Amino acid sequence: MIKTVLTKELIQLAQQRAAGFPVEGFLRGEGPEHPKALLIGEAPGEVEVTIDVDTPFAGRAGVELTKFMETAGLTRENAYITSVFHSRPFKDRLKLNKRTGEEEMRRYNRKPTRKEVLAHAPLTDYEISHIDAPLIILLGTSAIERVLGKKAAVKELHGKVLTTPVQYLADLEDTDYQWTNEKYTVLCTYHPASVFYNRQLASDIQEDMLAAKKWLEENSK
Repeated sequence: MIKTVLTKELIQLAQQRAAGFPVEGFLRGEGPEHPKALLIGEAPGEVEVTIDVDTPFAGRAGVELTKFMETAGLTRENAYITSVFHSRPFKDRLKLNKRTGEEEMRRYNRKPTRKEVLAHAPLTDYEISHIDAPLIILLGTSAIERVLGKKAAVKELHGKVLTTPVQYLADLEDTDYQWTNEKYTVLCTYHPASVFYNRQLASDIQEDMLAAKKWLEENSK
């Protein structure tokens, strides 16, 4: 079992590239060296960067993810879990404290911007190329667009097993991605947190995980 394939040099590079963005903390990917699947999400949230767990998907979304992983025959012991942005993107705004009647500044999670995801692109590229996973599962729009391009849509792709090149950053000075010559097996699904806003998506994610399970069983080494 390994904590991460990322080197200290890569992590320092990513943190330097993201300097100045409204983000906090840093969370590494986690999983075995030869996982059954590589799961890629969006970014860590408040829980992951404020408690001493250093584990991806440690909050409410992680509870949902664990359930969905079980459907696919996956666990945290046999899957590598990471995200396209490794720090917590946040926004601060005033919120009324109903108890005191006063406004307080609160910090909220937000979706990482394209520039932020680009800043951490070398990490995603390295994880995809160095983790020996037969199947990549993309969790939500941020991961799907980062790996498969901005025209890729979860509504159209979820549950489908694709054999496809993926996007990568050829040069650190680039502001756009290129496509790999190598093809990867990829399955898209909704981010597990999406069920908090639309419970109907739970059945879609379950079906997607059944598709992942079927593929893994048919292509197990």
